[in-house]
Amino acid sequence: MPAHHFHQVHQSNDMADLSAKYMGLSLRNPIIAGSSGLTGSVDKIVELEKAGIGAVVLKSLFEEQLRWKTNHEFLAGDKSYSYPEAEQLISEYSKENIFEEYLDLIRQSKSKVAVPIIASINCISLSDWIFYATKIQEAGADAIELNVFVLPSDPKRSGEQNEQVYLDVALAIVRAVTIPVSLKISSYFSGLSKTALKLSWTGIKGMVLFNRFYSPDIDIEKFEIVSSNALSTPEELSFSLRWVAMLSARLHCDIAASGGIHDGSGVIKQLLAGARAVQVTSCLYRNGFDSIPEMLGFAENWMRRHQFQSTNDFIGKLSFKEAENPAAYERVQFMKHFGGIN
Repeated sequence: MPAHHFHQVHQSNDMADLSAKYMGLSLRNPIIAGSSGLTGSVDKIVELEKAGIGAVVLKSLFEEQLRWKTNHEFLAGDKSYSYPEAEQLISEYSKENIFEEYLDLIRQSKSKVAVPIIASINCISLSDWIFYATKIQEAGADAIELNVFVLPSDPKRSGEQNEQVYLDVALAIVRAVTIPVSLKISSYFSGLSKTALKLSWTGIKGMVLFNRFYSPDIDIEKFEIVSSNALSTPEELSFSLRWVAMLSARLHCDIAASGGIHDGSGVIKQLLAGARAVQVTSCLYRNGFDSIPEMLGFAENWMRRHQFQSTNDFIGKLSFKEAENPAAYERVQFMKHFGGIN
């Protein structure tokens, strides 16, 4: 742990206690910088801490990325190797160098900041998941976020087969490391509640709802597939809010909300629904790191107005279990608002 203290964003004696617990980690507040390009350098992570962030999820390490970079180096090189053994040796050496850079990011971040550092990985094979997770723990990460996604696009694979991938990965990593493990999932499950419950039984300490993916679009003039909607909007908050509220009291792990959280109001809503923490990314891209103290200031003022001394006083207060009208979370039709429309 670095010898310095947290940068204090707000300094009043009657300050509301924004501290939170997520996966057993002590956070000075529940706002976490989600995995993105903004969390891929030590300098940015230091800036995030100064702005008041509660924890940081490092830019995700993708197994596909390691393989692509290694292959790219072969294609860009002038030499061709006659022996497959030589190519394999150089490939593994390159791959290890790239991974070592990621481990270095963990080590340097831990030496520069006091907020928890959560590593994020996305691998192809189970052996790679285990190898990278154990090395990440050795490098000093406070926790690991498993970025798992199986697109249910293969008609030959059943939903159970796809779900088993998540279960296998979670079980293997939890057994391989001692630091807290979280699972970042999508909503692409035929039985989301049941699957989330089964995943929470694996021993993971946290679940992030939900992952945000590359969304394809088509450029009709260039006849190309391009990316679209890279950043979330505040209107997307309601989607994860429903499921956070529905699952927060049912799972055997903490929930972190992700998606559409762009201001202090969004933070409070997700905590009321039962999230122990929230992850923000798009708002940092859109509004800069100054949005962090703005969200914290809003949360403090809201807590004072409603006479809450700590986040524990209101987390889950409007979850499915605690709400006076829990059926509102299950309603999927506009019966109340548009019932009179023919």
